[in-house]
Amino acid sequence: QVQLVESGGGSVQAGGSLKLSCAASERTFSTYYMGWFRQAPGKEREFLAVNWSGSMSYYADSVKGRFTISRDYAKNTVYLQMNSLKPEDTAVYYCTANRLWAVDADKVDYWGQGTQVTVSS
Repeated sequence: QVQLVESGGGSVQAGGSLKLSCAASERTFSTYYMGWFRQAPGKEREFLAVNWSGSMSYYADSVKGRFTISRDYAKNTVYLQMNSLKPEDTAVYYCTANRLWAVDADKVDYWGQGTQVTVSS
């Protein structure tokens, strides 16, 4: 069982930045696809980014160029650097861990508890 603990959410003005962190408990962290999703009120969970093999990453079009996913294997931690934030980025952000590739929420193996990000105009 993989446990994921997110931190770093909060409130920021439009145009600002936040960095989310997600600490994973699993010793085999290095073998997982680590990703981020978000869910805004009244909307379905949305894929944002995934990282694998350290340097390989894939992003949703909605965040490409603004968000960057990275991971620190020594700390079993994955990060999401979010720049140029917009009010429509307001959501609960979730860290995910998968044994296989997954950009659909219903295929995710493990979820973190979520952290709120609020962007004001």
